Amino acid sequence: MKQINCFLACNNVAETLKTVEQIKQSSLVQAIYLLVKKENDIQIEGCTTLEIDSLQSAETIQKIADKSDANYSLIYTKDSTLELGQFAIERFYRIAEDTQAGLVYSDYYEIKDGVRSNHPVIDYQEGSLRDDFNFGSVLFYNAANLKKAVAETTENYQFAGLYNLRLKVSQQAELVHMNEYLYAEVETDTRKSGEKQFDYVDPKNRAVQIEMEAACTDHLKAIGGYLAHQSKKIAFNESNFPVEASVIIPIRNRVKTVEDAIKSVLMQKTTFDFNLIIVDNFSTDGTSELIQKYAKADNRVIHITPNRNDLGIGGCWNGGVHSAQCGKFAVQLDSDDVYQTENTLQIMVDAFYEQNCAMVVGSYTMTNFAMETIPPGLIDHKEWTPDNGRNNALRINGLGAPRAFYTPVLRDIKVPNTSYGEDYALGLRISREYQIGRVYESVYLCRRWDENSDASLDVVKMNGHNLYKDKIRTVELKARKRK
Repeated sequence: MKQINCFLACNNVAETLKTVEQIKQSSLVQAIYLLVKKENDIQIEGCTTLEIDSLQSAETIQKIADKSDANYSLIYTKDSTLELGQFAIERFYRIAEDTQAGLVYSDYYEIKDGVRSNHPVIDYQEGSLRDDFNFGSVLFYNAANLKKAVAETTENYQFAGLYNLRLKVSQQAELVHMNEYLYAEVETDTRKSGEKQFDYVDPKNRAVQIEMEAACTDHLKAIGGYLAHQSKKIAFNESNFPVEASVIIPIRNRVKTVEDAIKSVLMQKTTFDFNLIIVDNFSTDGTSELIQKYAKADNRVIHITPNRNDLGIGGCWNGGVHSAQCGKFAVQLDSDDVYQTENTLQIMVDAFYEQNCAMVVGSYTMTNFAMETIPPGLIDHKEWTPDNGRNNALRINGLGAPRAFYTPVLRDIKVPNTSYGEDYALGLRISREYQIGRVYESVYLCRRWDENSDASLDVVKMNGHNLYKDKIRTVELKARKRK
């Protein structure tokens, strides 16, 4: 019995023909459709050509829905040859039947520069709202769920069609990850993880981001997770702080960079008193001695060593924020980075009073180790808007830098004791109740070099990071739905 229609991205006849020959071996396949861009004239025997503008558009998803007259629709999103595993199509079908999933996806083998390696993916959660969630290139949709999702779509997306489809299907049924390597795909993006992670804030992708935000906002409203613009006001009347602001640097073994960071703080010109709290997490490379040199020379530099040895970056932040020396506002500076100008601290603190917010996020410029600007340059996170930023924050992977906090709020919420995603967790939690202020001018230099903690992560580490952030989103989304 024919159960599946297959839809294949096609720009190369030779590559797609190999895929078609494999798909035809399955008795479950009813029809094969080639998704061909308008400028190409591609025909393959036994296949029907569908002219599309882009695989990501709502128009293309509509055309797929129109042809989805079997029980399931398999969409292959790459135009390189798909290498199917043994009875892979049958396995997708069986899992879909047994689970009644809206979408089934699987682990896969990645072929990069001719080398095959395992590429596991992660389970989908309610909070897996980021538009770059990796399902792999084979998407096995329940056709009824797909058609219903398309029927409920009113926006003519140019870039968010596939993303919107996934969100709307998730409203109807489970998205099921199968921990089996059912196929192999060719990976053409060979950049390191640290080079890929800023794609979503690259100014050239701004139009894409606006559409993704619209699709996500529509989804949040549909599932009851949308927050209207209503925030608690802050009087800023708590006293008993030794200074107005404290810059906090958690650090371990950064002797190559910390001196630049310290100097960039001490040069700040402000109308208020400030200090620098460095939480030194048992450095062994000379970092401690360097910090101590500055602490002896300038009483604004406070060198703290934790009283426990199980702290990540978040735990070190807690140590600084809960210390008696912490000021009314706590302002972040990573040990790799520097404040861009002598006015950075003043600008960040002023924003609290001007915008009445519990957290302020600045903008930064990407540089190399020598602090020369590198692409994409300015990262201003314009996707954070006063009216919808707190909702859009559930879709994006970060909020910007530097980050600053009203200390009483931060002491109450507390920082998760992790070394990844702790700042993002804070942004979500704080934005649930309070306004987050924004500084859109560049006040911070973010240095990229080989020793950045996220410069070059393997797939297992990346999956761990993404799983954790998705869990943070899931927790926050549940809280917002309850609110």
